Amino acid sequence: MTTEHVLIFVPAALLLGASPGANNLLAFVSATKAGWRPTAKGVMGRLAAWAVLVVLASLGLDVVLRTSEMAFVALKWMGVGYLVFLAWRFWRADTASDVAAPDASMLMRREFFTLLGNPKAYLLLTAFLPQFVNEAETILPQLFILGGLYIVAEGFAALIWVTAGSLVGGYALTPFRRRMINRTAAGVMGSAAVLLARSERAA
Repeated sequence: MTTEHVLIFVPAALLLGASPGANNLLAFVSATKAGWRPTAKGVMGRLAAWAVLVVLASLGLDVVLRTSEMAFVALKWMGVGYLVFLAWRFWRADTASDVAAPDASMLMRREFFTLLGNPKAYLLLTAFLPQFVNEAETILPQLFILGGLYIVAEGFAALIWVTAGSLVGGYALTPFRRRMINRTAAGVMGSAAVLLARSERAA
């Protein structure tokens, strides 16, 4: 792996990490209620999940997902179920101003399981990281290094969404406006669940 590979990889990872998705939307909505610091701590749950995925992908999870229909389908429907659950929670959320905001530990769990429940995250790593590997060198250490860099990039990108959410939450959001934010989030989560349900195993 050369310096040129790294210089290309980092901005590409930042763009991927900053793209709209279930976890970034979750961070944004959480920050409107809980504020910047607890939500930023919650992002650590997502990064922990990415660390797990980097290890699994580097050790060959890609082979399992690409060759085992049962493994992919089971993982896919677990992800669909969790996204539907989050959509229902957002839709039914109490938006009264005196409702306690979620704490950092709850946000960490949400971030962790939202990412782990998405097979696309696994396939992203296993399709994205190998493009920057030098096959003339030992592959496993390169995958771990690239995975570590991706986690750092994901963390920075997530904080952009957290900051945006905390700025929106800094205004006097009425219960009606909070309800609209929550129900928009519910709609996006539900849409993500539908798209995930319709996804097929990689060839």
